[in-house]
Amino acid sequence: MRVDRRAIPALLFALVWLSCGWFGSWEFNPNNSTRLFAAMSLAEQGDATIDEFAHLTIDKAQFGPHTYLDKAPGMTLLATPVIALAFGLTGEGARLLEKRIEAPDLTRYLRLRLRLATILITGLLTALATLALWSVARGVTGSDGAALFAALAYSLGTPVWGWSTTLFGHAPVAALWMIAVWAVWRGTQADVSARHAAIAGGALGWAVVIEYQAVIGGTLIALWALWRLRRRVGAVRAIGWAVAGGMTAGVALAGYNLLAFGTIFRLGYQGVVGFEGMQQGLFGLTSPKAAVLNEIIFGLRRGLIWVAPVLVLAPVGLLRLARGQGAMAVMIVGVVAAVLLVNSAYVYWDGGFSTGPRHSVPAIPMLALALAPLWAELQHLRARIAAAALLALSIGINLAIAAAEIVAPDTYHFPLWRPILAEDWPRGAFRDLPGEFWGWPHFAGMALYLVLAAASAWALWRAAARERQGMMAWQS
Repeated sequence: MRVDRRAIPALLFALVWLSCGWFGSWEFNPNNSTRLFAAMSLAEQGDATIDEFAHLTIDKAQFGPHTYLDKAPGMTLLATPVIALAFGLTGEGARLLEKRIEAPDLTRYLRLRLRLATILITGLLTALATLALWSVARGVTGSDGAALFAALAYSLGTPVWGWSTTLFGHAPVAALWMIAVWAVWRGTQADVSARHAAIAGGALGWAVVIEYQAVIGGTLIALWALWRLRRRVGAVRAIGWAVAGGMTAGVALAGYNLLAFGTIFRLGYQGVVGFEGMQQGLFGLTSPKAAVLNEIIFGLRRGLIWVAPVLVLAPVGLLRLARGQGAMAVMIVGVVAAVLLVNSAYVYWDGGFSTGPRHSVPAIPMLALALAPLWAELQHLRARIAAAALLALSIGINLAIAAAEIVAPDTYHFPLWRPILAEDWPRGAFRDLPGEFWGWPHFAGMALYLVLAAASAWALWRAAARERQGMMAWQS
């Protein structure tokens, strides 16, 4: 069967969204549950307190007699319409449910809403960002194959996959940054585009509302945008639209703070309960540490290189990218450095329960983007086979993580091996849709996923094989 190369975006989107939506995470993980509790209160009761759920999570903030979400509220604000939709469709609220961890009715209630939120928010954002990365990579290299290599590396060859099955903020920030980069790239190709400027501003703004430290990397992306706008007709108008897009996030944050605290000048982190390290420096951020940076990149317990080996090619790709897209390469280096340095400066740098360095996830799409020029310039078949094999290994590793456990306990020395490969996979301990919602036996849901994913991957390969190699499009 012939597959038209124009089908690549649709096939790529379907494969990534399917992969992110097929697997899930534990609904009572504190990072998931505290965001859900706040969204449930907003959607069902019209307030931002989580008093009735406070004993169910260690992640919380205390102000006076009331308990609140302790994190940036972006994911909760995005999840609130999903919770409201579920409430409208089912008529079931949380008010009368037994408030006990693993209580059957509460577990069922939370599991459904968490899965809906991850499919419609984190999974959808990652799928859209994958298309954005594919589009930018194709524009930079002129090659469908190179763009596909980079896009699959980002979405399925790194822990972005696993974190897209949760309500944590790491994967959404990564996705929003990539969407912003795409909007800047597309919006400055010929005539300056106000629509793309608004998208870029909105994406960068919402990234900050999801994780406050995203303001650092987002600022670097904005500076790159200003560089591309220099001496362009319509630059001032585009900046105005970008600011307007960002203000949508600012208004949402201000509205939440007013509802929750009665003032816009308060952060949940100011009332964190039980994490004394948050009192150090700026909410736990002190100064970068070389030893921690080494652990984030190379360490067995949290090292990025073990859970995303394909990214070892990124430095070489950056050098090749810099030949034709110097400003983009500088922006990527700056964003990646900012993320890694902030992670290494955080008191709780290891993220507690985590498979891989979860606080460094926002750097991943930038590193993956650099893989496109690397692939495009590989001339020998053996080199391409080696690179493809490294990508396949990375995808296999992250299938293992996403299916079994993205939040491995911090007591394990090398969580990729134990518990994931040595314990969870042999007994089929997967959090997949058929198993959790339809009662399918172990491995049956995994088998169905592999069939669906293999069919999508085959169609993608057929479509990419029909590409006509073009000249490298190193545009300024």
